[in-house]
Amino acid sequence: MTGLSDSFQRPINYLRISVTDRCNLRCVYCMPLSGVRAMSHEDILRYEEIETIARAAAELGIDKVRLTGGEPMVRGGLPDLVEMLAAIKGIDEISLTTNGTMLARGADLLKRVGLSRVNISLDSLKPDRFKAITRSDAELKDVLEGIAAAHKAGLEPVKLNTVVIPGVNDDEVLDFAAKTIDEGWNVRFIELMPVVDDMKDTPFVAASDMKKIIEKLGRLEPYLSSVGNGPAKYFKLPDAKGTIGFITPISEHFCFNCNRLRLTADGKLRPCLLSAYEVDLRGPLRAGVDAEDLKKLIEEAVANKPRRHRIAEGEVPRRPFSQVGG
Repeated sequence: MTGLSDSFQRPINYLRISVTDRCNLRCVYCMPLSGVRAMSHEDILRYEEIETIARAAAELGIDKVRLTGGEPMVRGGLPDLVEMLAAIKGIDEISLTTNGTMLARGADLLKRVGLSRVNISLDSLKPDRFKAITRSDAELKDVLEGIAAAHKAGLEPVKLNTVVIPGVNDDEVLDFAAKTIDEGWNVRFIELMPVVDDMKDTPFVAASDMKKIIEKLGRLEPYLSSVGNGPAKYFKLPDAKGTIGFITPISEHFCFNCNRLRLTADGKLRPCLLSAYEVDLRGPLRAGVDAEDLKKLIEEAVANKPRRHRIAEGEVPRRPFSQVGG
């Protein structure tokens, strides 16, 4: 194992894998109102192909994998993939990002086959507003049951991801923060990114403004999380069992320490979520590429990882988050 570093000397050890572009929700910040044309079944990587890529990546130094979507739990046989990845030498953590609506019935099995922990997207604690944000008939209670099931299964720490949208759910920041005191939740507030045309003119709520709201509950003290690979900065309120994190792609980008690659559902390797550059792995795989040449393609993607995203300059990728893993 040699370890991967990009041209800016950032170590790369984390691979996010989108297992499907399909989702049972239509969240306002993730997918346009008109929807996204689903990829064909043939275009989506097979689990065996994902395993082959993950094995090559692990031999280069990737030791952490996160499964995303779309909604990963809408794809059949997900526990089989988790078990396959857990058997790869060098991968020491497998996590999952999910909307939680299907988690209650799958958490135990996922834990048994090798899943380490989960992040659950939840943008409102109000049932009617939850439906409005997700533009679906999904029930908030299903997500809450999924959170409880994840805790029971030991998929710890369970983290809640909340995208803060001005005029939509920013009045719930305090309610979510209070959950870290009352119920020990680990909540991560995320600044809205302008990646969906429907919301490109929507302003964002900066983390600094969220902190001012939250400090009505007490002083936020910095907290060093021992688990996680992401860009969040963590804090705790007085006497809270849980944590509060802030992810700031707009007000304070974190590209300087980005350690990740993203594999899209259709087999493209992207070194930056917010850049259009990607390296095709599916084509070479299906043409019979050997392991060493596959590694060279992964190294090519790493070598072309940009220094930072350019949202501030108006450069916004056209592929929806549902296809690239968010």
